[in-house]
Amino acid sequence: MIKRKSDMQREVREHMRDGAGAVEFVHIYRKEELAAKTRLFARLRLAPGSSIGYHTHDGEEEVYYILQGTATVNDQGVTSTVGPGDAVLTGGGGGHAIANQGTEPVELLAVILVS
Repeated sequence: MIKRKSDMQREVREHMRDGAGAVEFVHIYRKEELAAKTRLFARLRLAPGSSIGYHTHDGEEEVYYILQGTATVNDQGVTSTVGPGDAVLTGGGGGHAIANQGTEPVELLAVILVS
């Protein structure tokens, strides 16, 4: 199934998970379009100063794959800097947060797989 960029739903969420600013979503495929147990498959854009607040994933796993920019990630209490080509996996009740503290946008692929 081919889905054109122009057919992908766009959404902006303010203060996501009590984070700062706004996060722009481009839903590549909605969960209703996928046969596998997937809750999210989207490209996210965090403008400078924006973040997704700390949250946990129980009964599911979330993967962040960084496409562009540099972000600060809190991965279960450990803070690290990630950039293009880096990936973060969180699941099994673990938690994470991500923040763009730089001057350029951060873009990432976010996938949530349900157990």
